[in-house]
Amino acid sequence: MAALLAVGTLASANEATIRANLAERLPNLPPIEEVRAAPMRGLFEVRIGANQIFYSDAEGNFLIQGQLIDTRSRNNLTEQRIEQLNAIAFDQLPLRDAFTIVRGNGQRRVAVFQDPNCGFCKRLERDLSRLNHVTIHIFLYPILGRDSLAKSQHIWCARNRAQVWENWMLRNVDPPAATCDTAALQRNMAFGQRHAITGTPTTFFADGSRLSGAAGFELLEQRLSAAAAASR
Repeated sequence: MAALLAVGTLASANEATIRANLAERLPNLPPIEEVRAAPMRGLFEVRIGANQIFYSDAEGNFLIQGQLIDTRSRNNLTEQRIEQLNAIAFDQLPLRDAFTIVRGNGQRRVAVFQDPNCGFCKRLERDLSRLNHVTIHIFLYPILGRDSLAKSQHIWCARNRAQVWENWMLRNVDPPAATCDTAALQRNMAFGQRHAITGTPTTFFADGSRLSGAAGFELLEQRLSAAAAASR
């Protein structure tokens, strides 16, 4: 017990020293949200904002911006930490502002923020279309300009959103013009800004983890299976 208390006291002292020295020496540095021991001995993780990671020595004499790699496992620890910070509980996603595609028994769940003019989204959509026993929630996220917004509005206002979406993303059939209340699109944009969704596609799995970019079919299957196991 005494040893644990000593470790905790030392960690608190290191955090206080790092915070004080960085604030004094780098006055333009944004406020530090968290200081914690990094996986590498003697190194401390310094978090700025929601998900910006730096590393420091125990006294804040040096500040490192970069990736921390575990050479034994070949894992990018910085990337894994940012994914952890960016995780969103699946039940916190505003699913009322998405439309849904169900295949097979629909037991596995995934949500994707996509722009209709995003080439990587179209590549991802081809892989999503191959999945079975899955429920896919599509959030229209038009960040690539006016045409993306117009297409998103037409898709959202379509009688069969899923069919119009797939016709466009998989077959290049333009969404027919349609009008309705499209406030959901603005809510999606606001949600994305709050949760650092800076590009498309961004995929969320049932365990809260996220994946940026066009994951291939095999990786999607792996992540879906891992998320389903974690949710049991």
